[in-house]
Amino acid sequence: MFESLLNAFRAPDIRRRLLYVLGILIVFRFLAHVPVPGVNQASLAQYLSNNALFGVLDLLSGGGLSSFSVVALGVNPYINASIIMQLMTGVIPSLQMLQREGEYGRQKINQYTRYLAVPMALLQAYGVLALLNAQQNILTTGFELSRFETLTQIVTLTAGSILLMWLGELITEKGIGNGISFIIFAGIIGRTPAAVQTFLESPDVAALVIFGILGLLAIAVIIYIQEGQRRIPIQYASRVRGRRMYQGGQTFLPLRVNQAGVIPIIFAVSILLFPRQIATYFTTSQVKIVADISLAIEQFFANTFIYGLLYFLLTVGFTYFYTAFTFKPDETALQLQKNGGYIPGIRPGRPTEDYLAKVVFRITLAGAFFLGAVAVAPYVATALLPTLPQNLALGGTGILIVVSVVVETLKQIEAQLLMRNYEGFIR
Repeated sequence: MFESLLNAFRAPDIRRRLLYVLGILIVFRFLAHVPVPGVNQASLAQYLSNNALFGVLDLLSGGGLSSFSVVALGVNPYINASIIMQLMTGVIPSLQMLQREGEYGRQKINQYTRYLAVPMALLQAYGVLALLNAQQNILTTGFELSRFETLTQIVTLTAGSILLMWLGELITEKGIGNGISFIIFAGIIGRTPAAVQTFLESPDVAALVIFGILGLLAIAVIIYIQEGQRRIPIQYASRVRGRRMYQGGQTFLPLRVNQAGVIPIIFAVSILLFPRQIATYFTTSQVKIVADISLAIEQFFANTFIYGLLYFLLTVGFTYFYTAFTFKPDETALQLQKNGGYIPGIRPGRPTEDYLAKVVFRITLAGAFFLGAVAVAPYVATALLPTLPQNLALGGTGILIVVSVVVETLKQIEAQLLMRNYEGFIR
């Protein structure tokens, strides 16, 4: 592997792409330390340490929210816009037709996603500032849309998010790998030095060894499941076009065990944390019944067992929901039939559609339980091992993102090396 990385740096174009990615990530980390004015950093750090919702947003923003920098929103607005566009593509016929138009259609959909990301960033900036204003001693400038300071904060956060979206697209276009994933990856990895320093202040070698073993096992399982595929054999019949006859061939249709990525976890944690977050604002209400209901909701979600169980079930459910939008058996069966392809032993048309739907349902079950296990793994580990160092504990979602980005990047480097007759990572 290390020899292959050296071969990658020996190739001028690959080395240029890798250094370009590194340069963009350095710019991102610099921006993550430029704070937005009007925020009490000490009060913000204390509030974030006890708030799960903002902890998840900080993870997905690449660590910019913890210091409330100009890139505090991260790429969350763009991710939300992408999810909305994917869902809309599944239900709006005009977007479905546009998606089938190849590269032109993908570029138009990406353009619409960028446009949608701007109002999403404005709304999210307003929401984050409103939530922080509900807490005492965090916003030193107050929160009113008529104030110049508030408008400046909203515009600054929106501009920072759009800038990150642009940097991510530059990585995708001129670097290696997916730029948006790299932004999140850099934010997660950027927490490592501070976590190590905190651990060294009060080291616990036994807990560190246990943590290391669990981490290696988690990485191995994630790679195994993420790379898992069900290969459906596809046979193409001989075809005659004009005066030429094309011989049939055999290939396969790869169906990934986890086609949804980390999107179901994001959906599940957002739904779980939102009611509790809203309830905390009404626990001090002067209306007794409102205060009692809010307190009951907060205590209900504060139960670790109930929270973990709901987290697991919602993740499994959203995995099926999102997979249904990303993979459509009817369209796949239709494309196979148009191209003269068929699955051996399965008739074209409706039987092929039913067969693909059955296979996807079965393999998605494994992917759904895998994502559910990844989501609740930190809670299970904390319950079984109370001495686990919390300052080093990286959530299951963070590990999944880091491992996925590394694996996909190595695959792209592998492809570049193989095109240049170098020996790649696979032996």
